[in-house]
Amino acid sequence: MSSIKSNLETGRALKRRVLLMALVAWPAIARAEPPCCGPVTMDGERLRQFLDDTGVDHLWLSGFRVDWQTGAAIEAWPAGTGAHTHCSAFAASAAMRLGVYLLRPPQHSQILLANAQMGWLRSSEAEADGWRMLSGVSAAQTEANRGKLVMAVFENPNPRKPGHIAIVRPGPIGAATLNQDGPMVTQAGGHNALAVPLAQGFGNHPGAWVPGGRGAVRFYAHDIAWTRNPARS
Repeated sequence: MSSIKSNLETGRALKRRVLLMALVAWPAIARAEPPCCGPVTMDGERLRQFLDDTGVDHLWLSGFRVDWQTGAAIEAWPAGTGAHTHCSAFAASAAMRLGVYLLRPPQHSQILLANAQMGWLRSSEAEADGWRMLSGVSAAQTEANRGKLVMAVFENPNPRKPGHIAIVRPGPIGAATLNQDGPMVTQAGGHNALAVPLAQGFGNHPGAWVPGGRGAVRFYAHDIAWTRNPARS
């Protein structure tokens, strides 16, 4: 009898603990943002996996001469010669592997390539090739979730200084977070990352990202023919 009573008391205590935990957790649940920009499609998952497999977290490293296609280091730049980052080489390589042309060597050297890529993406040549400018950050996330290749690009207003370019990652994200920090991106640069908020990834470029997408970053999208090559799917 005492054993039954003890079990009942234990059960009631457990229920109270569960209820208390639920009440404590509820404000956070209530504040949780519903994801915006549509679901991540099968092609979006393919793109996410492709980006995770690029190896950009340990290739295309700053401070080294690199093979622009593979990101493999060739030799270290001499100390004091600058950061020598490779965001644009990584973006061009990733696009090439997906069957999409983005301005790249030998059509343009790796020096100040991101600025040149932005200029090219604005051109009628890029438009004829299938690139289109998007209306803003929500459209960029929506297209990435659908499995489109979306580039976030900043052209430095000083043509003698580097710009920046990164690839928008598919994934669920709340509208408020997207508005504040931008989408998650995969990038090379001063800090290589498989996934980093755009606000952080472009943080070395004042004016590139302003909450609400009011900065100088622009977004361009291109379809990916996932079904043409089984190795990509």
